[in-house]
Amino acid sequence: ALLAAAAALLCAAAAGPAYTMAEESVTAAARPMREGGETHEFQAEVSRLMDIIINSLYSNKDIFLRELISNGSDAMDKIRFVALTDSDALGEGDAASLDVRIKIDKEKRMLSIRDKGVGMTKKHLVEHLGTIAKSGTAAFLDTMASGGDMSLIGQFGVGFYSVYLVADHVEVVTKHNDDAQYIWESKADGSFVITEDTENEPLGRGTDIRIYLKEEMLEYLEEEKITDLVKRYSEFINFPIYVWTSSESEVEVEIPQEELEEADEGDEGEAIATTRMEKVTTYDWERVNNNKAIWLRSPKDVEEEDYNEFYKSLTGDFQDPLAHTHFVAEGDVEFKAVLFVPKNAPADLLNANLEGEASLKLYVRRVFISDEFHELLPNYLKFIKGLVDSDSLPLNVSREMLQQHSSLKTIKKKLVRKALDMLRKMADEEMYVDEGEEEAEDDDAPMKYSEFWSQYGKAIKLGIIDDSSNRSRLAKLLRFYTSSFPEELTSLEEYVERMKEDQKHIYYLACQSQEECAASPFVEKLIKDGYEVIFFTDAIDEYVMQSMTEFDDKSFQNASKEDMKMGSTDTETAGKIKELYKPLTKWWKDAVDSDELEAVKVSQRLTSSPLAVVTSKYGWSANMERIMKA
Repeated sequence: ALLAAAAALLCAAAAGPAYTMAEESVTAAARPMREGGETHEFQAEVSRLMDIIINSLYSNKDIFLRELISNGSDAMDKIRFVALTDSDALGEGDAASLDVRIKIDKEKRMLSIRDKGVGMTKKHLVEHLGTIAKSGTAAFLDTMASGGDMSLIGQFGVGFYSVYLVADHVEVVTKHNDDAQYIWESKADGSFVITEDTENEPLGRGTDIRIYLKEEMLEYLEEEKITDLVKRYSEFINFPIYVWTSSESEVEVEIPQEELEEADEGDEGEAIATTRMEKVTTYDWERVNNNKAIWLRSPKDVEEEDYNEFYKSLTGDFQDPLAHTHFVAEGDVEFKAVLFVPKNAPADLLNANLEGEASLKLYVRRVFISDEFHELLPNYLKFIKGLVDSDSLPLNVSREMLQQHSSLKTIKKKLVRKALDMLRKMADEEMYVDEGEEEAEDDDAPMKYSEFWSQYGKAIKLGIIDDSSNRSRLAKLLRFYTSSFPEELTSLEEYVERMKEDQKHIYYLACQSQEECAASPFVEKLIKDGYEVIFFTDAIDEYVMQSMTEFDDKSFQNASKEDMKMGSTDTETAGKIKELYKPLTKWWKDAVDSDELEAVKVSQRLTSSPLAVVTSKYGWSANMERIMKA
């Protein structure tokens, strides 16, 4: 607990300058350490620590800001907790307004991050920022040396050191309620200096981290860069985050008297303006994390409009989503998630592209980690947008390491179940309305699943092929047209309910169009005898049926295959007919004389057509052969 608190104490701030104007030209690398302070040696090989962080974990240097803001948020959580039992701890007025403030000083090449958290005493600075064993780094290095899981770094509280990805020199100005104000500073060269602060303005309480940037890291002195990073990584932090920003505006100013006199001499008799508009640059604190973390609230307390606005903010879409689900997963792995189905499918719906932005954003304790975790959902569900916020995953670790984390597999399994439940609910609401029941909660529900199917039906079919563990769930989401309902989508459950008493199979036929299916000789007898036939018209349907052999204990029967059976058959009569026409069938087989013709048989599936060329039980159907040759 002490270690976790130590990590929480680190945060950022924007306070006064640490050096006089005469020293401003000194670069961060040449900036001298303060004299008169206490010099301490790090109790571990700092270069070894830096190598691990820079080379193995922190390939993305931007995340130093995420780490410091996260630590600042934890520090403010801590002082708020302390204030529950000590009413004076939080203070009054400005000190009680908990926030993070970020300020840029381009002249000094310094980025300042300040919070109003619990702050640190001198003892805390020595133990948690200087003594490696206390910071957890030694334990982390030992774990790595023994072949441990690098993703465990989140348990050791070393996120602060990521600041040296961008800095040559770091100062930590801090004030704890129980101690004086101190300055901790280090160049990550094996030592640090602690000095009692007599040169800066009093913080009151909290921590101010001053980052003197490396020559090649000056991009972090741009307001737009910092603002974008805060919105990307720390948008949903519980506390306000402000950035000291500039803005230009036009103001009316008086024209100097000298200019007025010159104008008066040159243009006699004309009215002379005494004022003009000039551009003025002003600075002020701008809050950059305005969105609320709605996933932390109970679903019953969140309005539909809140979900819609959150979805638009998260994805940049201008339309409301078709559906959403908001849930909390508990057990070995705890996480919160909000998932959305966009109204329109992406152009690359079926492409297994694992590059670029993923469909889900991953957060750990409200801190953005990555939007490149394609592993959170299978490819067929990648159209689903949303976010996952877990307390079970480590914060200070790279995407590559998290991919191997055991918790991700559990999270993925639960996300898939919840996503399919969301789609099932949408489908059920449409079915209830179709049947005249008043079970739908949403007035727009009647058309929602049909709209979903028109956009994402192929993705569900892809899931049946790829995801054997959820195939039965996905089968219930299938929709298609049939011979009985050529203009109305039908589910497999509805088909089974309408089956004839003696029917043992689910009949289907795959063609290029519904019209072709309906006119096919293969289904003449089936339709005449009152059997319903499913019409498959997507190229992917043939592959789907290779993966799905039955539904609800009813096997699928391809009407274009030779082994198709219809109801009960009079074996004796069939045998007599076969013998009667045997000379004809033998003559026909001999006349064709081709290896491509396996047999000529008397058929019971025809009514008006004289013949039909069917496929052997285990061969490609004519439609499948057409697809493969395309």
